[in-house]
Amino acid sequence: MPRRILLAGLSVLAGCGHPTGVMTPVALTAKTPKTSQVEMLVATTRQPSGDPATLFNGERSPKPYLTDIAISIPPKRAAGTVQWPERLPPNPATDFAVTRVEPLDTRTEGRAWFKQHLVDGHALVFVHGFNNTYEDSVFRLAQIVHDSGMKATPVLFTWPSRARLTAYEYDKESTNYSRTALEQALRILAQDPSVKDITILAHSMGTWLAMESLRQMGIRDGHVNPKIRDVILASPDIDIQVFAKQFVEMGTPHPKFTIFVSQDDRALAVSSLITGKVSRLGAIDPSKEPYRSKLEEAGITAIDLTKVNTGDKLNHGKFAESPEIVQLIGQRLMTGQPLTDSNITLGDGVAAVVGGTVQTVGKVAGTAVAAPLAIVEHPPVAAKPVKVEDTLHSDPESEPLTQ
Repeated sequence: MPRRILLAGLSVLAGCGHPTGVMTPVALTAKTPKTSQVEMLVATTRQPSGDPATLFNGERSPKPYLTDIAISIPPKRAAGTVQWPERLPPNPATDFAVTRVEPLDTRTEGRAWFKQHLVDGHALVFVHGFNNTYEDSVFRLAQIVHDSGMKATPVLFTWPSRARLTAYEYDKESTNYSRTALEQALRILAQDPSVKDITILAHSMGTWLAMESLRQMGIRDGHVNPKIRDVILASPDIDIQVFAKQFVEMGTPHPKFTIFVSQDDRALAVSSLITGKVSRLGAIDPSKEPYRSKLEEAGITAIDLTKVNTGDKLNHGKFAESPEIVQLIGQRLMTGQPLTDSNITLGDGVAAVVGGTVQTVGKVAGTAVAAPLAIVEHPPVAAKPVKVEDTLHSDPESEPLTQ
């Protein structure tokens, strides 16, 4: 099946998009309703666009850039959504709006910004996925920070995505291009004595970048910096066998890993088809062998979101678009709280792979999760052949697209 047909079908599902060029700051006035403010430090390996409306494009820069950005979030909106403006400039009363953009020209300025904005010693580093513009990633992180209620200083690492469905290979190579820059950014954060711990939250193709950077750190030092306490991989677009190698090669001890998976993730089904029909980590059923045993060995928690319904036609962004899940990230996973008490309410049908025994956890059905230490020793598990029409129009309740 020609790849262009797959991408064309995916493009139809992806919708019409939104206005671009929203990075020009707008002023809040006395007449503006009370809004919420999210301030973040943005590090990027993108090339400057020369246009204040976009700031950076999808091409690769030989040096990283730091920017201080503040975003205003309107008072009336549904949790899990990004309120893109229908027209420019944005209206802070109804839209997400950038209110401050300040380039930070030196590493010293970046450290000073972080010390000024540090929240209880906690840092969150977010790495976005495939097909994202600079502004896409800024607004998504602002939404996650606001809706999760997290107590941490947000840092966005945005890599050179051309934000085109036909640029999958370019985007993947851009993650490889950026892995040393992300490793260095994590090292700088960890070296700050005022930083107690770091959580990495990565989505889709960004999980590959996060894993490669941690693997590099582990190879250099023998282990990942202990301040990197939690790693959360949402819809990881990683070959399951490659992930197992990355996990082992980053050394021990490991950070605490949590993965969000969904067997109805249509974007990962297409990714599997165009990358050799090998299962993607984000599409596995963690309650089935060999995954269950392997995840348990490695101490990885897997949360199955297959039955979670959001407005995402691709079922690829559930971690951010489900109010319950995004709050789980901010209130539980980032604070190191266990998922094994009765205070968790995620909605019916959400399976959490925690601990070693099958149990009911609040409204979360708990099934043992296993870790992939030895997945590399298991024979390759090929995805079963999928026709493009099956991939793009499958019933979410039907059997998984990849096995």
